[in-house]
Amino acid sequence: MTFHTARPIEPAALKQLRDTDDAGRACAPYTDEEGGAPLRCCLRLSEPGERVALVSYAPLRRWAAGTWARPGAYDEQGPVFVHAHECEGPARAGGYPFARPGALRTVRRYDADGHIVGGRLLELPDDTTAGFDAAFAEAFADPEVALVHVRAVEYGCFHFEVRRA
Repeated sequence: MTFHTARPIEPAALKQLRDTDDAGRACAPYTDEEGGAPLRCCLRLSEPGERVALVSYAPLRRWAAGTWARPGAYDEQGPVFVHAHECEGPARAGGYPFARPGALRTVRRYDADGHIVGGRLLELPDDTTAGFDAAFAEAFADPEVALVHVRAVEYGCFHFEVRRA
C-alpha cells in the first residue's frame, strides 16, 4: 500500500517545457526507437516508437514560484524525459514510478523556503513500495520538511516529487 503520492510534472509546466526548457533551450523532440526512457509527464517508461524530448527541468524553481519560497543556491535544473506532445498523464494512481529492486535513489528533503534540510541514499529493496514508504515517513517525521525530491543516483535525474499531505 502506497502512503504518499508521486507527483508528475504539472501540465502547465509541461506545456512550457515542450516549447522552451528551464535552461532556455528549444525543445528538440525525437523518436525513441528503443523505449525505456523514464517519462516524467506520465510517470512510466516510454514505448519504442514514441516521440519524446529530453529537456532541462528545474522542479524546485517551479514549486517556489507558486509558494513564494526562495531556494537561492538550492535551485537546480537537470535532464528529464517527457512526451513530445501532450499526453494523458499517469495511467493509475498509487505506486512509485521507476522503482526496481537494487536501484539507488536520493531522497532529498526541502523546507518551506526551498532549502535542503537533509536527505538520504536509498537502495530500493525487493519491496520497493515499502522502501519508499519508509523513506518518506522518515522524511516527513521532521516537521520542517515541506516536500521531497527523488532522484536517480547515476545521472542525478529528477524522478518525482512528494509533498507533505
